[in-house]
Amino acid sequence: MTKPLRREDRRLDDAAAMALLQRGEYGILSTSDKSNRPYGIPVNYVVMENSIFFHCATEGQKLENITANNGVSFCVVGKTELLPEKFSTRYESVVVSGNAEVIEDKVLKKNALRALVAKYAPDHTAAGDAYIDRLMDQTVVVRVSIEYLAGKARK
Repeated sequence: MTKPLRREDRRLDDAAAMALLQRGEYGILSTSDKSNRPYGIPVNYVVMENSIFFHCATEGQKLENITANNGVSFCVVGKTELLPEKFSTRYESVVVSGNAEVIEDKVLKKNALRALVAKYAPDHTAAGDAYIDRLMDQTVVVRVSIEYLAGKARK
């Protein structure tokens, strides 16, 4: 699952990288269109079943790119601190690469949306369920399989 890093001394083990991925507030999804033009966008997400799930509208560049080329990269940056005296930054980050797919299974789709509500609005699950039911047909859920995971940190 782990790809080699240029700076092995900064490597996070798989458990620490996965923990950072799970607790991240948002991630940057990077895709490319059919002409290989890159596109990156921040998304809210949740990790379930060794996959990343996020939602989007039923049309748009993100979905067009995934349809044209399902290979994606996903990056989360955790805590950072500027180190001006070292001309550097203390950081922690994780990068995932994998394949994205639109979820057609309604049960999995609803479970992913509920997990997003639980992560981002844990005090509003009842209202979240009603919101999900009302907008289920106007929402696409995408799963990114975690094929490679690389985490690193500068302490």
